[in-house]
Amino acid sequence: MLNKLSAEFFGTFWLVLGGCGSAVIAAAFPDVGIGLLGVSFAFGLTVLTMAYAVGGISGGHFNPAVSLGLAVAGRFDFKDLIPYWIAQVVGAIVAAAVLYLIASGKADFTAGGFASNGYGDLSPGKYGLTAALVAEIVFTAFFIIIILGATSASVPAGFAPIPIGLGLTLIHLVSIPVTNTSVNPARSTGVALFAETAALGQLWLFWVAPLIGAALGAIIWKSLLGKDSETSVTAAASAA
Repeated sequence: MLNKLSAEFFGTFWLVLGGCGSAVIAAAFPDVGIGLLGVSFAFGLTVLTMAYAVGGISGGHFNPAVSLGLAVAGRFDFKDLIPYWIAQVVGAIVAAAVLYLIASGKADFTAGGFASNGYGDLSPGKYGLTAALVAEIVFTAFFIIIILGATSASVPAGFAPIPIGLGLTLIHLVSIPVTNTSVNPARSTGVALFAETAALGQLWLFWVAPLIGAALGAIIWKSLLGKDSETSVTAAASAA
């Protein structure tokens, strides 16, 4: 279990440092910034790389919503849910702290939103609560469906991190303007602690909506789409 929790810690750490770091440091860099497209790919690449690196140890969840979705789908043991959540959240917080130390080395640095998630005034596109709630539920549900499908017994083994990473990239391409894209409560928690906005006051939505979406996606897979009968813990790659 220590190896599994360590893998989840480092995987989530890399997701937050790479994904949120791309938004804080590189997205708007003068003249050569990577923009929303680059940030979207950065999040997908963090999941793809760490899923291959440590996914065989822990299943490569890196996301409390993914752990819940896999548990509801019968691919993960519910008794391990809380330890995984703790490792993921701690990894996200430590990564956000490291990112803050790096980013604050710039002379005119201000944390601002610090890649945090939000709705209303904290939404990049000023989308309201309902839009944010629906987006986070729907995109998380489809993320879980992608993960369950890519790791099912009916598809070739060893390629799952690729569609899962690209799936997370696509989710960010669509939803960054709405909520700055969470689909991952740990990712939202880590950076919210360092933001100079009211992000902590809105953090509840980025736990509630992804967890609902994850359970919904797992139920849809089990009842309508799933063809395999796996009930044990399997290697799954994910993140957000």
